[in-house]
Amino acid sequence: MRWKQFFTPAKSIDAAEAKAFMAERSQDDFNLIDVRQLKEYEASHIPGSKLIPIADLDKRLDEIDPSKRP
Repeated sequence: MRWKQFFTPAKSIDAAEAKAFMAERSQDDFNLIDVRQLKEYEASHIPGSKLIPIADLDKRLDEIDPSKRP
């Protein structure tokens, strides 16, 4: 079952670390998923991010490129 992957510990990074990570790589090298609601995304988002609201994430995992860095 794919839901089990949500129980795998994930590394957390702060905003400064995220900015540094993105500055050092091409947008084609990683998945940038915005899990907020549509109105929040429309008000402000990082260019190149993909909107998948957290409530839909488990149903839309196939939209995330597994060959890219998490």
